[in-house]
Amino acid sequence: MKKTALALALTFGMAAPVFAGNCPVLMGQFEAALQTTTVDEATKSAAIELYETGKAAHDAGDHAASMTALDSALALLAS
Repeated sequence: MKKTALALALTFGMAAPVFAGNCPVLMGQFEAALQTTTVDEATKSAAIELYETGKAAHDAGDHAASMTALDSALALLAS
């Protein structure tokens, strides 16, 4: 049982850096989309706020929260 728990912990621990690499990609996509979006200013402002939240989460090492915020920001620009 302990070996299984250790194996799972190591697997998830090694997977975290993979997700960390996606945050900068999403940030770049957001910055490109911001230049071409046709959404209203209120929506753009909300998207920028989510982007800043995602960037701060990434910088703090919380990549799951970062990706969630960045995905939401991109979705707002696409609407």
